[in-house]
Amino acid sequence: MPSFSSFFGFNRQPEADEAVTLPGRVAVIGSGSWATAIAKMVLEKTDHLNWYVRQQDTIDAFRCYGPNPRYLTSVQFDTSRITFSTDINDICRESDTLIFVTPSPYLKTQLKKLKVKLSGKFVVTAIKGIISDENVVPTEYFRLVYGVPEANLAVIGGPSHAEEVALGRLTYLTIGCTDTAKAAKFAALIESDYVKTKTPADVIGIEYAAVMKNVFAIAQAFAADCSTATISRPCSCPTPWER
Repeated sequence: MPSFSSFFGFNRQPEADEAVTLPGRVAVIGSGSWATAIAKMVLEKTDHLNWYVRQQDTIDAFRCYGPNPRYLTSVQFDTSRITFSTDINDICRESDTLIFVTPSPYLKTQLKKLKVKLSGKFVVTAIKGIISDENVVPTEYFRLVYGVPEANLAVIGGPSHAEEVALGRLTYLTIGCTDTAKAAKFAALIESDYVKTKTPADVIGIEYAAVMKNVFAIAQAFAADCSTATISRPCSCPTPWER
């Protein structure tokens, strides 16, 4: 059976695969809770991190106090090992691996400022959702709009929560890339005694699973409710006219 990615034409190439350095200089794009958790994982395995943070006052608070002032404030950072910038071009220019962790509705707005060519970078998205007005998942957007080859695109999926990473609790991540050797190299960057990874090649399958997981959960709950209705209680599923 073909993978989800193959079914939707994600493996239709081959394309030219520009050489990238892995992991090389690593950057996090975004400053929310999941971005902060990923920065924590990366800095446990590498000496330095480039970090794009949109607001200067957030950077100032980072430098003054150590943690992210808005998210996961229990996580202390050695800011001498971090290069902060509010200029996305500076961060992307000086980095080889770019981890995008911005909410999907705002990705296009953030990228409008970008003038640096991305096709020679290893682009990782930790973004859940569909790109607004485009009806594509993030990796497809980077491929179609910014010319990033499939083999240089990866996605981070769950199951995991930022709070679990902050507390060092056992968690699991899926690192998807059509080039599984590159996925394994990136996975080695964030693996630890409490972070375990898998590296499948079905990139788009991982992204759509992240988008649809709540829909599946609701559908399963309705199905379970209906299946037990004649045994234990009346079915609470809405009738067609109630919907």
